[in-house]
Amino acid sequence: MPEQSNDYRVVVFGAGGVGKSSLVLRFVKGTFRDTYIPTIEDTYRQVISCDKSVCTLQITDTTGSHQFPAMQRLSISKGHAFILVFSVTSKQSLEELGPIYKLIVQIKGSVEDIPVMLVGNKCDETQREVDTHEAQAVAQEWKCAFMETSAKMNYNVKELFQELLTLETRRNMSLNIDGKRSSKQKRTDRIKGKCILM
Repeated sequence: MPEQSNDYRVVVFGAGGVGKSSLVLRFVKGTFRDTYIPTIEDTYRQVISCDKSVCTLQITDTTGSHQFPAMQRLSISKGHAFILVFSVTSKQSLEELGPIYKLIVQIKGSVEDIPVMLVGNKCDETQREVDTHEAQAVAQEWKCAFMETSAKMNYNVKELFQELLTLETRRNMSLNIDGKRSSKQKRTDRIKGKCILM
């Protein structure tokens, strides 16, 4: 397990062209670019609330290419949380996440205490190859959360990162610097683990 420090490291994986950089740039800078520029590896930092103090959310945007397996392994070993991005317009991009997920499990030993989010980006596109139910089934099999996003339309981008932080059980984290959670989060915290009989 990575040492606990003031950095909380989130690693973003996915095939080339699925919108990893677009999601990260939309979240960190609020911008979107239409042109595709392949990434080797970029790191972005954002200040967040963590255990009633402040820490740095460090987001590593990895390459979509499989040419750098050593960098991939290093990112996984240092990461605290993982975002696995595919494009809803490409079934192959979802399939390519399988080996990355397996590598995370292999290096971390288990993903039970590690926040992992499967993300279907480009949900604004009409030419879908991956149905929402299909992606949810994969997320269930991998025991991770699932969300659909659109970096282009700024849909579910901030929510994705907030949800990822909510999944962290070892620390209490929030995108809000004052440490307050939204009422929606408080409600989900309250209902976690409770059964509703109908």
